[in-house]
Amino acid sequence: MIKAGIIGSTGYAGQELVRLLLQHPQAEIVWYGSRSYVDHKYEEVYRNMFRIVDSRCLDDNMEELSKQADVIFTATPQGLCASLVNEEILNRAKIIDLSADFRIKDVKVYEKWYGILHKSPEYIPEAVYGLCEINREDIRKARLIANPGCYTTCSILTLYPLVKEKLVNPHSIIIDAKSGTSGAGRGAKLPNLFCEVNESIKAYGVTSHRHTPEIEEQLGYAAGEEIRINFTPHLVPMNRGILATAYADLKPGVTEEQVRAAYEAYYGQEYFIRLLGSGVYPETRWVEGSNFVDIGFQLDERTHRIVALGAIDNLVKGAAGQAVQNMNLLFGLPENTGLQLVPVFP
Repeated sequence: MIKAGIIGSTGYAGQELVRLLLQHPQAEIVWYGSRSYVDHKYEEVYRNMFRIVDSRCLDDNMEELSKQADVIFTATPQGLCASLVNEEILNRAKIIDLSADFRIKDVKVYEKWYGILHKSPEYIPEAVYGLCEINREDIRKARLIANPGCYTTCSILTLYPLVKEKLVNPHSIIIDAKSGTSGAGRGAKLPNLFCEVNESIKAYGVTSHRHTPEIEEQLGYAAGEEIRINFTPHLVPMNRGILATAYADLKPGVTEEQVRAAYEAYYGQEYFIRLLGSGVYPETRWVEGSNFVDIGFQLDERTHRIVALGAIDNLVKGAAGQAVQNMNLLFGLPENTGLQLVPVFP
């Protein structure tokens, strides 16, 4: 059995990790970490865990946790994992960090967009960006995984084959994305109160959202050059889900068949990516509670642009599910172990 510890188990992504790992046939949770609920019973924090989890919440002592666990998940705010990690810990346990601490390779870019000083930049070069469908082989050999963000997972996977195969002009990309309110975390914030979000939709982080450099960096690797995009996220009054609608100029002569072939070449054998094809558009309700990514597209002959659309559950494929997928790769298990989740509807 893989012994797993979670620091930040009482946030939304942390609780989703608990839910998934409890059902994993090869994993055992040995540490329910939390700064806010130390010594509280986990079932008191999340009543859905009543008579399922009897453990009490522990602290964020990664040093001690690394002596007990094979893998440590850090579902914490930016800066915490970087402040705790060290060589001894990495030699004892694998780390899958769900924050942004090791996602961006240029530490100056990280510090600019996140507004904090990086506490362990020496580990950035070895951290592997944990997008399994793209970096699978590097993930298998890693000690430290930078689990991608939710918007970034949806956006990158939706666009990657188009950029990699040079079917679009990468400098023309515009991404319009919508997310449910769980993406903002469980902390009490005025903008996330029911009366503030119900019956409304709003853009936020316009030209300044922190996932922008992450998307640019990863798509830049695919394009083979530095790129700049427009990324605008929106908050919608639902619990879960992300829908990313991406627009890009097609290269001259690109046909629908070439686009379809590119998606099939990269994702045709991927368990978690469901290709809907041309003219069929993903909806968040069809991926809720699952680790699936649904992708569709439409060519616009009038403007010679493509509209590519992707949908995920932000807490599963956008956070906890992807982290478990990474864990499976690290420990040589089939990638979908414990993640064969049928989407929940209605």
